[in-house]
Amino acid sequence: MGIFSSAAFFTTVNQLRDLPIHMGKEVAFAGRSNAGKSSAINTLTNQVRLAYTSKTPGRTQHLNYFDLGENRFLVDLPGYGYAKVPPGIKSHWEALLSGYIQTRRSLCGLVVIMDARHPLTQLDEQMLEWLKPTGKPVHVLLSKSDKLSRQQASLTLDRVRLHLAKFFPFCSVQLFSSLKKTGMDEAEEVIASWFSADFQTKKTPGQ
Repeated sequence: MGIFSSAAFFTTVNQLRDLPIHMGKEVAFAGRSNAGKSSAINTLTNQVRLAYTSKTPGRTQHLNYFDLGENRFLVDLPGYGYAKVPPGIKSHWEALLSGYIQTRRSLCGLVVIMDARHPLTQLDEQMLEWLKPTGKPVHVLLSKSDKLSRQQASLTLDRVRLHLAKFFPFCSVQLFSSLKKTGMDEAEEVIASWFSADFQTKKTPGQ
């Protein structure tokens, strides 16, 4: 049984002050709108509609918590970079994302989903910059890798790995496909290591 096998909806949050208080650990999933974040979560948890997927990007507007058991939580963050969003909502998303990523002590790692055909956008790099001061690990899933030939996918992986090693050495990266269900074991192994690793938190729970 994998760490995602018992994933169940826990709560949804639209303000940092409403983040749940617990003594456990959280792994968050982030990604540009339409990069395949919700599909990746559904694939890893082997559930069809745990995370909401839509042909209309930008539908995830809150921090959605899923309970994995044993005081472990998966957090689905709002997708970023969707242009057809009112400025007020966009600024709220940005504040919510950056605030959560930079201040949440129970966050033990961040999974960033990037479309393998268009990785390392400016917004992707902004997300990595937000997390850099925290010293916490990031694992990049190059999603929709089935859309590339094997050679193209290999070249993309090498290019992204070199870029991350130079500018974001706290990041690892792999190919992933929700459609073909490839890369699942590798992703789960990385995430499981974050949950099992010791990491320093202050005594105040939750924040």
